[in-house]
Amino acid sequence: MRKLAIVEAPSVLGLRPTGVEDLPAALLAAGLAEELGARHAGRVEPPPYDPRRDPATGLLNPGGIAAYSVALADAVGDVLGDGRFPVVLGGDCSVLLGTLLALRRRDDRHGLLFLDGHTDFYQPAAEPAGEVASMELALATGRGPRVLADLEGRGPLVRDTDVVALGFRDAEESAGYGMQPLPSALHALELDTVRALGAAEAARRAVRVLTGNGAGAGYWVHLDVDVLDDAVMPAVDYRQPDGLTWQELETVLRTALTGGGAAGLTVAIFNPRLDPGGALARRLVDCLVRAFDSQG
Repeated sequence: MRKLAIVEAPSVLGLRPTGVEDLPAALLAAGLAEELGARHAGRVEPPPYDPRRDPATGLLNPGGIAAYSVALADAVGDVLGDGRFPVVLGGDCSVLLGTLLALRRRDDRHGLLFLDGHTDFYQPAAEPAGEVASMELALATGRGPRVLADLEGRGPLVRDTDVVALGFRDAEESAGYGMQPLPSALHALELDTVRALGAAEAARRAVRVLTGNGAGAGYWVHLDVDVLDDAVMPAVDYRQPDGLTWQELETVLRTALTGGGAAGLTVAIFNPRLDPGGALARRLVDCLVRAFDSQG
């Protein structure tokens, strides 16, 4: 059984302070730590939010996100060094940079299972508001302003060939905004492909890629909850139709967490202010607990 440790990462530096910063508190209040049997490993507070777009990079809060990524990498590194499995509760998706930096410090090569309704591969010129939460996968693979694409001189944080993006459904939208295309070396399993294969087979294929790449540090699992069907998870800021069912997400997570290859998990983007009764927070906790239960 994995020994789990929860790190709170309530940064919205890559988005806006709309409520996503309350994600850690909402999931902890819904019993996540107790049900996982996880130790609380601290909270990494972000620097102040600046709503002005940086003229040099075209990004919101580039310096703040760079500093925050280093601090989060320190916290995640401590958990990994203690022999525990980090469960990082964001915040927006820019927290991915700090988690991957922690792995990059430990080994030259690791993988990423990117579960998101969006591909988040924008370049600053195409992102309407300069939000890094729409660019983190591009930045993690070394594309974009160096302040974030080359953290600590270690960029890229993950190689194209070591990434599997699964469940996205934003191709038409991203093309309309002029987002740069996903690189051909990156393994893309869009929602229609996942449906054609079945969630279990799609997840198995993803794990085969991620465990066959020679990565010494394993692979990180990044979960943006808008990968879920909007009909069952409306508590997100950028909504779009369709998405995975709860059962499909549980299947993917359970498969990804089986076998010891996964090195950590991020949960991001859930907005508790859009879940006034707390029912969605409790359902998300249940999904995560069920996925980890298979590790007993």
